[in-house]
Amino acid sequence: MEYRKLPRGGENERFSAIGLGLGGIHDSSDDEIEKVIREAITRGINYFDLYASEKHVFAPVGRAIAGRRESVFLQTHLGAVYNKQGAYEWSRDYKVIKDTYESVLSELGTDYADMGFLHCVDTDQDFNELVSSGVFGYLKELKAKGIVRHIGFSSHTPSVAEKILDTGAVDMFMLSVNPAYDYERGDELGVGTNSERAALYRRCEAEGIGISVMKVFFAGKLLDEKESPFGKALTKTQCIQYALDRPGVLTVLPGVRNLKDLEELWPVIEAPEAEKDYSVIGSFTAAYAGSGCVYCNHCQPCPAGINVGLVNKYYDLALAGDRMADSHYGKLTIKADDCVQCGHCDRRCPFHVAQSERMITIANYFKGQSPA
Repeated sequence: MEYRKLPRGGENERFSAIGLGLGGIHDSSDDEIEKVIREAITRGINYFDLYASEKHVFAPVGRAIAGRRESVFLQTHLGAVYNKQGAYEWSRDYKVIKDTYESVLSELGTDYADMGFLHCVDTDQDFNELVSSGVFGYLKELKAKGIVRHIGFSSHTPSVAEKILDTGAVDMFMLSVNPAYDYERGDELGVGTNSERAALYRRCEAEGIGISVMKVFFAGKLLDEKESPFGKALTKTQCIQYALDRPGVLTVLPGVRNLKDLEELWPVIEAPEAEKDYSVIGSFTAAYAGSGCVYCNHCQPCPAGINVGLVNKYYDLALAGDRMADSHYGKLTIKADDCVQCGHCDRRCPFHVAQSERMITIANYFKGQSPA
């Protein structure tokens, strides 16, 4: 399992690149829910999103993490509430949210949450209501008291995410990331243009804000040729690796309903590099061909030894305002100006990016010249 450090977190805050979403686990028995969490932890998964469709999920999760609380990371939601029957509802009411959140922590058997997320902030009105109702202030109080270690939010809307990031209070947030959304082939939740979404990813990496990923399979449609908006199916491994390669992404949270779903993730976690290659997406997205490097490294190996994806990433981050990008680039042993212009990367790029030209642009940029 790969682990990724939260940039604004402590040294021990390293999240498994593949975590679990528990939104669909409610139909399992309490015993099976416990087994899912225990088995996941045993196999190296340490990050869990605790949006749940029914409240009964929290108690078995709590029993499963008992004695191992410091080794797992819990992403909790303020705004996800439950009716008298224990079914999920959605609220912006301060008292309802506060009472529910205290109850959830109690059922989990913990006195703190690693992540306290404002739940489903998709519109400016959503955020304004969370501020005016006092919920955002309450979340800040929880962090000040150590009851929440990091503030975050979940959203489907890049423009709204940008505004919340502007507050400076956020260390991490959850976004839907998949090729359908990124290339504007999604549904009503796939908000934002290709360029807006790419800019958001770059901002997060530049500012040290982590992203946890939901809807990585586009509700399973990307796995089915008949349902896929591209008319071709991708594998779970390809979808997950695509999301993990977006700047800022720390962990991908595929949903599991039971032990069977969990077992189906192990081949993904253990997949060889060849199975992670998602370059076929380049043949699906001709309208965006040449628009920019997606860091897939399908162009490797470079005859000159350049890590083309990484060089592109540092350049994009530098343009996005990441002050550390210059330093990271400077530490590379082989840089863009080592390009011999052989055209190998141009021929192999599935997205038809003129990488040899970009190497000249990038080399000039980091030498202090204007981009060519």
